[in-house]
Amino acid sequence: MRWEGNRQSSNVEDARAGGGGGFGIGGGAIGIGTIVIALIGGAVLGINPLTLLGIMTGGGTPQVQQQAPAPAPPANDRMAQFVSTVLADTEDVWKQQFQQGGATYVEPKLVLFRGAVRTACGAGQAAMGPFYCPADQKVYIDLSFYETMKNRLGAPGDFAQAYVIAHEVGHHVQNVLGISERVQRAQASGGRAEANAMSVRLELQADCFAGVWGHHAQNQRQILEQGDVEEAMNAAARIGDDALQASAGRAVVPESFTHGTSEQRQRWFSTGLKTGSVKACDTFSARTL
Repeated sequence: MRWEGNRQSSNVEDARAGGGGGFGIGGGAIGIGTIVIALIGGAVLGINPLTLLGIMTGGGTPQVQQQAPAPAPPANDRMAQFVSTVLADTEDVWKQQFQQGGATYVEPKLVLFRGAVRTACGAGQAAMGPFYCPADQKVYIDLSFYETMKNRLGAPGDFAQAYVIAHEVGHHVQNVLGISERVQRAQASGGRAEANAMSVRLELQADCFAGVWGHHAQNQRQILEQGDVEEAMNAAARIGDDALQASAGRAVVPESFTHGTSEQRQRWFSTGLKTGSVKACDTFSARTL
């Protein structure tokens, strides 16, 4: 992936110097043990661990104590440079897409953390993988996840890493457009199976939005090198619900899926990448995923 020398975003915050075993939320604290319980419950029930943390601490959306923004990452941090460049590229693409639709794109922040982090959605932990918090409009990522992708999931490559960021930014786009809120209301009125099915459509649309970014970034800045698309497609396959359940030695249970199968994730990313069309990413109207 050709990224060096391109513009870097000023919306990256470096919280890696923080940390600690507890998280102040709504005046209380959550220890690591609580987080582990939430992670296990999320895996079994197919529920976002941040949602479970909210329930376990007595509120639907825990509120953290207000903190000053973290500083920018060091100028000589190569991985931070990469993340900042990819984020800047998503800013350029989505700003243009929103302008064409007569709207203004609100840029998200991206927070680098190590181990654990406070968010407006509750306590985040590296084991959750990268995630987006709509309450503070921030993407959170522990860069050790990229080592996990390479060594444990078999999904190496810089464009695969960029795909992860673009997917989380896709959730921000959904939030800005009001899609996420509509999905949450629909999930609240149905059962677990219906909620999981809506989550799958939300996640697949974020995959498609990541493809939309790739399409326009390539047309405008020629970022792709040989093998890059294959890297992203491989990453999408490795993090499909069916692949993750099988690799964990668990039975594959479609009713528990919250992100979609490997084939679905690849197909919707490819749809966005080939068409560059936001309208083509309407997973909610699609009869088949």
